[in-house]
Amino acid sequence: MKRVRSSDLAIFLAIAQHRSFRRAAVELGVTPSALSHSLRAIEERLDVRLVNRTTRGVGLTEAGERLFDRIRPAFLDIEDALEDLDNFRSEPYGKLRINASRIAARLTLLPVVSRFLEAYPAVEVEVVIDDAFVDTVTAGFDAGVRFGESIAADMIAVPLGPRHRFAVVGAPSHFERHGKPLTPHDLKSHSCVRYRFAGGSFYRWEFERGGIELEIEVQGPLTLGDQDIMLGAALDGAGLAYLFEEQVQSHIAEGKLIRVLEDWCPYYPGFFLYYPSRRQLPTALRAFVDFIKADAARQAGNR
Repeated sequence: MKRVRSSDLAIFLAIAQHRSFRRAAVELGVTPSALSHSLRAIEERLDVRLVNRTTRGVGLTEAGERLFDRIRPAFLDIEDALEDLDNFRSEPYGKLRINASRIAARLTLLPVVSRFLEAYPAVEVEVVIDDAFVDTVTAGFDAGVRFGESIAADMIAVPLGPRHRFAVVGAPSHFERHGKPLTPHDLKSHSCVRYRFAGGSFYRWEFERGGIELEIEVQGPLTLGDQDIMLGAALDGAGLAYLFEEQVQSHIAEGKLIRVLEDWCPYYPGFFLYYPSRRQLPTALRAFVDFIKADAARQAGNR
């Protein structure tokens, strides 16, 4: 077997983490074709196929899985050692990659990121929007942002922004035709704009009052996978929608939307920044976590 360099292993590791030549190429700053050529050269030197290339994507062979499992901890130790040196730097720097759902990014993450970048100009932040649940570690992200209840138990989660509440809203024209629901059960006689998760399941509208908790599987002819588009559909009179208060407050104030069942809509803890437990956090992530905590303390003091 010909000698394999640590740079070769770094190339394989990037491909294995992303399961994509294109995304791995972006991380390494090369073209996908150059990366594919490098991997073929590595496999020839090892005389073992590591990656299966198909029309559906990139997968690891049994040998590739075993190599990935063996070398990944070692590379993490090296990253930790290098990141530990950053404690001697006076100013946080580096890149921070965050995966977030579209609504989490717009309502909570981006306002905080804007203030963070103003405070730390040497840090670069990339926010990747993805409404599907993503394994942030395997996909090469430093952190993710999701609702607290959807975060894996082995992750460290830091509250990001205030708690949130949903609102059931519809256009005035809808209520002129169908009247207003008085309880969540009345929604069964209304056309509702349904939300389908990226994984394929429908969201069941959640309600709570006086200790009574309900989940209603609403019906309607329109199904969407984006809450901003759902808002537009509700404004157009397509049916009732279940949206974040922050999305609809201005439209309610202008009379374009009417809110119903408000006393049945509970508050939720809100969004969290989450990341894997590691001995050393990357410099940029550590600075961002500290900034979030300090920002939350300032916001609480202003209330």
